[in-house]
Amino acid sequence: MNLPNLLASFRILLAPLLFWLLVDRDNTLLSGIHLSWLDYAAALVFVIASVTDFFDGFIAREWNQMTKLGGVLDPLADKLLMLAGFLGLMYIDRTSPWAVLIILSREFFITGVRVVAAGEEKSVNSTFAGKTKTVAQMFAIGFLLMNWPYADILLWIAVALTLYSGYEYIKGYLK
Repeated sequence: MNLPNLLASFRILLAPLLFWLLVDRDNTLLSGIHLSWLDYAAALVFVIASVTDFFDGFIAREWNQMTKLGGVLDPLADKLLMLAGFLGLMYIDRTSPWAVLIILSREFFITGVRVVAAGEEKSVNSTFAGKTKTVAQMFAIGFLLMNWPYADILLWIAVALTLYSGYEYIKGYLK
């Protein structure tokens, strides 16, 4: 287990913590804590997880530590983090269920395409649009967690980039 894989594993562990901070606000352990502090805590967990996403990829490439396990852990950690963030935000009624459905459907569909491609011994590399989509989703979740202005606009920009990057992945697979 190398450092990038440890960072991705850590991100996998942070996803349920993020979800818990969003959906179990009436839990005895969290009762008495003002909701804004729970938002701050959820945002902090999300930022830490997002930073590990950058560093695990950077370290893997720079230190030549890319592994097959990392190729599975990193996208899994990304999907779990987005799933926890978007479903938790939907639960507390801070985001559009339609946007969440579109984003998560694309994520699972493209994961399926990647599995099929791997079975055919093809590689569908991530694209600039895919990386931009991830950043846009992270900003949207961060803004929604903090209940900041323009969060809905960022969310729909993330939806548009999500659909476009999905199109690029399909196009890349079909080539």
